[in-house]
Amino acid sequence: MQESSYPGRYWHWLDDGRMQCDLCPRDCRLHEGQRGACFVRMRQGGQMILTTYGRSSGFCIDPIEKKPLNHFYPGSSVLSFGTAGCNLACKFCQNWDISKSRDMDRLMDQASPEAIAMEAVKYGCKSVAFTYNDPVIFAEYAMDVADSCHARGVQAVAVTAGYMHDQPRRDFYAKMDAANVDLKAFTDDFYFKLTGSHLQPVLDTLVYLKRETRVWFEITTLLIPGHNDSNEEITAMSRWVMQELGPDVPLHFSAFHPDHKMPDVPATPAATLVRARNIALKAGLHYVYTGNVHHAEGDTTFCPSCHAPLIVRDWYQINQYRLDTNGHCPDCGAAVAGRFDAQAGDFGRQRIPIAIGA
Repeated sequence: MQESSYPGRYWHWLDDGRMQCDLCPRDCRLHEGQRGACFVRMRQGGQMILTTYGRSSGFCIDPIEKKPLNHFYPGSSVLSFGTAGCNLACKFCQNWDISKSRDMDRLMDQASPEAIAMEAVKYGCKSVAFTYNDPVIFAEYAMDVADSCHARGVQAVAVTAGYMHDQPRRDFYAKMDAANVDLKAFTDDFYFKLTGSHLQPVLDTLVYLKRETRVWFEITTLLIPGHNDSNEEITAMSRWVMQELGPDVPLHFSAFHPDHKMPDVPATPAATLVRARNIALKAGLHYVYTGNVHHAEGDTTFCPSCHAPLIVRDWYQINQYRLDTNGHCPDCGAAVAGRFDAQAGDFGRQRIPIAIGA
């Protein structure tokens, strides 16, 4: 069996003879030869196949802070890769050339789960990240990679929009050590009009992660001028995170730049991110960051109790790391939420493309 036609899970037959994909709330119903909205899950020969299993749009070693994960082994390196396609249709997608690709030939890099795990060990990576496009649509491949990584002491990270059904969600996150979940807005109107999806399944994923798993997760919201950046919406989102997830889940506000189907929307001013950060801090959240802009305060991890700067960053470079061996503030002893080593990694702001053989 070739990896590019690997059999998939999460589907059932309908009475009318169609096959329904049960991976995400799109519930695509397929005739023979049809692909789902994600373009990579396909009905063929009476089964669901994954057209991108074992195939990648490229491999790169990044700083973990680029995912962004600021509380998951800061300063460490992560082997990052994606495939093609996506189950959302975000008009503002910043990786649209990958997520909206309909050309499977662009997936030139092929690698088995074992090969990826071995390369992560070879390059000294603390973790492997499924990113660039949403790993939900290649969940089986991601889970197999995670198993191979765990067998070699490497951790698994998902960068995702969190749009999936309950059973796949449980299977998927049972294999993950950390995640960054895109909470794209806090209105269903935004989700429906600008992503072709709905808000509630994403909220369900976040609540599930908090209440039923040990996965370390952080949240990212891309603020788009005039669409999801009002004080009212940011306040409502921040209060929801505080109430449902608690004060220790890090929240990242990042800057939009004109792209894909929204080229006429202006880039997000840095002042908008600072305003959003202040709103979230006022709501009681302990760790709020700004992304895609240079903002020293918004890059820094502060003690949740005495507010001393504990991890000082310059973009993805860690300039100061003051946590003790147990992840506590050395000044007041307060615990900082996250996963930490006694010392920060020193990977810095490098970005190293690599090639992996099958």
